[in-house]
Formats: sequence, C-alpha cells, structure tokens
Amino acid sequence: MGEMPPAPQQKVRPRLGRVTLSSSLLGAMFLMATSAIGPGFITQTTTFTAQLGAAFAFAILVSILVDIAVQLNIWRVIGVSNMRAQDLANKVLPGAGYLLAVLIVFGGLIFNVGNIAGTGLGLDAMIGLDPRVGAAISALVAIVILAVKRLGVALDRILVVLGVMMIALTAYVALVSSPPVGDALRQSVLPEAASSDLFLATITIIGGTVGGYITYAGAHRLIENGMGGRENIAAITQTSVTGIIVTGLMRVLLFLAILGVVAGGVAIMDAPNPSAEAFYQAAGEVGMRLFGMIMWAAAVSSVIGASYTSISFVTTFSPWLERHKGKLVTGFIGISLAIYLLSGQAPGTLLVMAGALNGVILPVGLGLLLWVAARHSKTLLDGYRYPRWLLVIGVAAWLLTVYMAVNALGGIAALWQ
Repeated sequence: MGEMPPAPQQKVRPRLGRVTLSSSLLGAMFLMATSAIGPGFITQTTTFTAQLGAAFAFAILVSILVDIAVQLNIWRVIGVSNMRAQDLANKVLPGAGYLLAVLIVFGGLIFNVGNIAGTGLGLDAMIGLDPRVGAAISALVAIVILAVKRLGVALDRILVVLGVMMIALTAYVALVSSPPVGDALRQSVLPEAASSDLFLATITIIGGTVGGYITYAGAHRLIENGMGGRENIAAITQTSVTGIIVTGLMRVLLFLAILGVVAGGVAIMDAPNPSAEAFYQAAGEVGMRLFGMIMWAAAVSSVIGASYTSISFVTTFSPWLERHKGKLVTGFIGISLAIYLLSGQAPGTLLVMAGALNGVILPVGLGLLLWVAARHSKTLLDGYRYPRWLLVIGVAAWLLTVYMAVNALGGIAALWQ
C-alpha cells in the first residue's frame, strides 16, 4: 500500500525548442508546485502581506528569480544523470547522500505533521468538521490515492486538478477583494519597506518554495516516469521553470487577495486564523468556504508530495526498501497523523526546527549537484557539456542559500537554549 505507481511513460524529445507537456511532465510539475503550496505557504504569504503591504511584491519577484535559478540547476543535473539526488551525492562524496536523506526525511516528516493539521483546518473551515476527524479522513484519502493502482496511475491528473482548482478559487477571491494592483506593480521594483524586512521575507519564501524536499519532488518524479536523459533536456528545462511560475502565480494571487483586505484597513493578524479572516472579509461566508477548499487542497497535495519525495530519498539504498516502498509511504503518512493526533496540533518547536533545516538542506543539496555539473559531467552526466551560464547563476543562488543556512543554524541553536 501507499506506492505511487509511475505514470504511463511518454518520451518527449526536443524539437526546435518546442516541447509538448505530456501528463507525466505535467504531473511532475504540479507535484513540485502543490508540494510547495501548503499550509506554511499560505501562512507565510498572509503574514508578510499584512506586515509589508504592497512592498511584499518585491520579495515575491526576487524569490521567483532565485527559485528559477535553483530549480533549473537541480532538475537539469538530476534529469540528465537519470539518478536521484542522494545517489549523486554519494557518488561525489561518500556518505553525503545518507546525510542528505536524513535531513530530507526528518524535515519532510515534521512538515507533514503541519500538512496533516492543515487538512483538518481546511475541512473545518469548509464544512465545520472537527479538525482531528478531518485530518484522519484526509490522511486516509492520501493513502488511498497512493495505494489504489487505478488512482495511482491517475495521480498526475489529480495533482493538476488540485493545482488548477487552488489557483482558480484564489483568483476569484483576489478579484472580489479589489486589491491596489497598480501600487503592487510599482512596489515590485520600487518597494517602500525596510530592506531588512524585505530580505527576511525573501529568504523565507525561497526556503518555502525550493527548500527541503520540495524542489526534488518533481525531479524524482520525472526520472521515475522515464523522462530523464539528455534527449529530454528541453522538456526538463521547460517543466522546471513552469513549476516555479505556477507556484509564483499562486503566491501572487494569494498576495493580491489578502492585500485587498489589508489595504482596506482590516487588522487580520488579530484574528485566530489570519488567512481565513482575510478570505471572510473579502467574500463573506462564501470566502470562508473557499478558503477551506483551498487550504484542504493545498494541504492534502502537500501530504502526497512530502510523503512520496521523502521516501524516494531512502528506497535506493536497499532492494528491500525499494520492494516495500508502498508500505513505507503509508507508514510515513500514518506516523505524521499519529504525531498530530497525539499533540492536538502541529508541534511548534519541531515545525520551527524543520523550517530552519530547510535553510540547511538547500545549500547542501544544491552545492553537491553543482559540483556534479562542474566536475563530473563526463562520468555522471553522460558526457553532457553543462552550460556555463547556468552554472554561474546556480553558484550565485548557492551563495544566497549559504547565507540562509548560516541564519538557519542560529535559529536551530536558539531552540535548544
């Protein structure tokens, strides 16, 4: 049970730069995007919009550019090599893959507790169901989707439907909240906020988009679906960039929906659930129900993404683990649910620690993969000549992630004091 069957393999070959996105490619793209768009994504966007107002548009724009640089490199190296990140890491530095796997699995497990909690909150806002009951039902839904063969084959389409639904519902609320779009466009390049606040917001949402397990979700799904190799470079490139654009679009729409409320003078941060309050203020009772639907879709798709990707980091270490991959995924979801039910909420300190670990995981994984691109292209990338421009922007993004890691380590140390 719990295994994510590969989608029907459809080879996509570059043809004069034009690529047709098959269901496999769309599934990989939306697995990454819906993994990023979870309860934390919604909470971060709400908090920073309330704090920074229209100036948060600047942080969103910068983060999208950095996210593209990171994901272009990670997906290119994994895709061309046709190997998962942990195996590549062990090839260039023995033992590094095991360390990366431990970080990913721990961070993924704790974040999955937050995702499970988010499903309960979503069903509570949507139909008034007790959050614990809603979380248990949602966890079962995720397990069934991953376990039932017919649903597993259709998983790529399910993820696309969930992603499109979230975007459409959020776009409606953004429209009715009447945000100051002109001011947001202006402040996306000329922000009126303290640079320190903008920098904090930027590095936080970068970690929430491509940190931890998230950026690897689609890349691992791609190679599992047989879309790796040099012949699929154009498809890998387009899919990796489009995944970030889809995530960015959702963040922009969510930002505008909340900005319209904040600009109207409503103090949403005083409410028990600021995100739900913003939707209620924008569209009344309908807005509250829509928020519940968006939260549930975001959370349950993130449960699927976190569980699948976390387990994909350990199954290559042993044939036994590969054979029992389905049971491991089911167990991963079950443990996440148990932690939530026993604690009654997503454990705060562990969530903060997992968030800080995102800042550590990103430069570790990205640095190892950039090293593969720079020094091991002949042996691990099938002789592929890695573009110098791509390596340069990758290194620039890596330097920023190193800064993020330093700050994250300080946060982890503070938790133990």
